[in-house]
Amino acid sequence: MKPGYRPILIVEDDAFDAEMIEEALQDVGAANPVERVEDGADAVDFLFRRNRYAGRPDEAPALVLLDIKMPRMDGFEVLRTIRESDYTRQIPVVILTSSNEKQDIAESRALGANAYVVKPSDASAFTQAVRTVGKFWAKLNQLPEHMY
Repeated sequence: MKPGYRPILIVEDDAFDAEMIEEALQDVGAANPVERVEDGADAVDFLFRRNRYAGRPDEAPALVLLDIKMPRMDGFEVLRTIRESDYTRQIPVVILTSSNEKQDIAESRALGANAYVVKPSDASAFTQAVRTVGKFWAKLNQLPEHMY
């Protein structure tokens, strides 16, 4: 990974959805490398460079795309952990989930999610939603250089 090219971290336990997300990010020309983990516990390990991720480059993600319903540790606990640490607090986190439950939206916002996107059930609409998210967060949004 080139210095200054922070990864986009996809936290998604559904392999098909994860593949669609990766392809949509490629479609918009996101220059950031894409990393994927399958559950919340691995996401926390990735973010804090622990266990099997201990040797990864010391680059905090430019963006975390986070599902809520996952094994071992759910997305709410991952988001809580991200926001409690000085090292990760400012990383943009977009909840990308199939849940449109009002309590899930409210809890995500209360925990500090930057955005909440409900995955459309239609594959084409899902891809377009991820393209829009990716274009904004990976290409248009400006992060301070000294952020992490």
